[in-house]
Amino acid sequence: MNLTHIEHIGIAVKSIDEAKKYYEDILGLKCYAVEEVPDQKVKTAFFMVGQTKIELLESTYSDGPIGKFIEKKGEGIHHIAFAVKGLQDSLDEIKSKNIILIDEKSRKGAEGLNIAFLHPKSTFGVLTELCEKPI
Repeated sequence: MNLTHIEHIGIAVKSIDEAKKYYEDILGLKCYAVEEVPDQKVKTAFFMVGQTKIELLESTYSDGPIGKFIEKKGEGIHHIAFAVKGLQDSLDEIKSKNIILIDEKSRKGAEGLNIAFLHPKSTFGVLTELCEKPI
């Protein structure tokens, strides 16, 4: 597998508008993009910190993955995403090592990235996302 860097850290929030105030007014970061990803029932907001992004995630439906996460665990870190070269090859390799995949094939995520998730049951409790820019 060819991980290149931490792509982003995903943080579940009840309200992007409220959470943005902390990241902008307190930490001094600038939100550079807000996007809705309908098939994931989520709205996202992105901030850059050096080479790494912070992705705020607000559920657009209470039955969506972020809504369920917040209901169960509250607001906070939801996942870590790694950029990878060769996403499908990486998924095949990981599966061969008995890691549970949430996504056997990539799907479209925010910012046009191809994404796939690894199940936290086999990643020491950390929901892990692999991302690749489409060619």
